[in-house]
Amino acid sequence: MDIQSRKIEFIQEFLKLQNEDLITKFEDLLYNEVIVQKNLILQPISIDELNQRIDLSLNDSLNNRLTESIDLFAEIKKWD
Repeated sequence: MDIQSRKIEFIQEFLKLQNEDLITKFEDLLYNEVIVQKNLILQPISIDELNQRIDLSLNDSLNNRLTESIDLFAEIKKWD
């Protein structure tokens, strides 16, 4: 059975589910796997690129272009 057929069969069975706890488990599994896959596609950076990022960060710091963590957390709380 090819992957497309397997996905269709899975979706058909999933749509029949009536157990909310089981659906939540599937959601958690899916979301956790998406996060893992995103982390796997991260690529290493070169030493030159790392040094450029450090220089930019230092420049931002010297020119007061920073956000304090407490301010950032306060902003994040407003997102909900």
